[in-house]
Amino acid sequence: MEHGTSVGPIPGLEKIAQTVDNLSKGSPDALLVHAGIAKTVRTDKMGLILHLSGATKLAGDPNWKIQVSTVRDAIRLGADAVSVQINIGSQHEQEMLHSFSKIREECDDYGIPVLGMMYPRGPGTSSEHAYEPVLHAARLGYELGSDIVQTNYTGGVESFRRIVKSVKVPVVITGGPKARSEREVLKTVSDSIKAGAAGISIGRNVFQQQHPALMTRALVSIVHGNKTPSQALKVVGGSRERNPPGA
Repeated sequence: MEHGTSVGPIPGLEKIAQTVDNLSKGSPDALLVHAGIAKTVRTDKMGLILHLSGATKLAGDPNWKIQVSTVRDAIRLGADAVSVQINIGSQHEQEMLHSFSKIREECDDYGIPVLGMMYPRGPGTSSEHAYEPVLHAARLGYELGSDIVQTNYTGGVESFRRIVKSVKVPVVITGGPKARSEREVLKTVSDSIKAGAAGISIGRNVFQQQHPALMTRALVSIVHGNKTPSQALKVVGGSRERNPPGA
C-alpha cells in the first residue's frame, strides 16, 4: 500500500488508517507502506514491511526510484523487513543497483530481511510480463542478495516455475493494476502458487475491492490453505466485476 507516494491517494487509500484496520480483519501476513503511513496506522495485528524507495508519476523519469527512508527508520518503527524497488531497463538502473547494495549491506548488519521489488520496466524493456525480462529481473534480485524477490507474474504456470527454480530465495508476485474480476485475481494467485511462488504482494486488487477484508481472507485461503480459486471465490461472495471504491 505504498501507492500514495507515486500516484497520490487513489480510491481505497483516501482514508488509509480505516482501510488498514479493515484489511487486518482478513489476517494478512504483513503490510507494506512508507514511513509516514507506518507512523499513523495500527500494525499490531500484522507484520510491517517499510518501503524505502520512492518517486512520483510527475517526475521526469518515474521509473527512477530513489531511497526515501532508511534502515534505521525501519528499526525505529519496529519493521519486520524493508523493501526496495529496482526497475530493470530504466535509464537510472545503475543508480538503483548501487543504492540497493548499500541498503542490503546495512540490513545484513542489523539482521533485517530485504524484499527486492524487481520489475522489468523502462525503455530498455520490451515487456513487463514476458518470460526473459522477468527471469532476468528475478535472478538479479537473488544475485544482489534479496531475502525475498518480488516480481511480475508471467501469465503461465510453466514459465513462472522456471523462474522460481532459478531463484533460491522465496519469490512473491505483485498484483498489478486493478483486474476485471475477483475470479481473475484469484486464478492468477492460485497459478503462481502452483508454480512455486512463496506468496503474493497485492495492493490495488485488494484495497480497491468493495470488500477488501473478504478479498484478503480469500487470498490467504489460497496461499496458506491451498484452496482453489472457486473455493476462495465463495469467501468474497461471487465473481461480479466491480468498480473501485469512490470511482
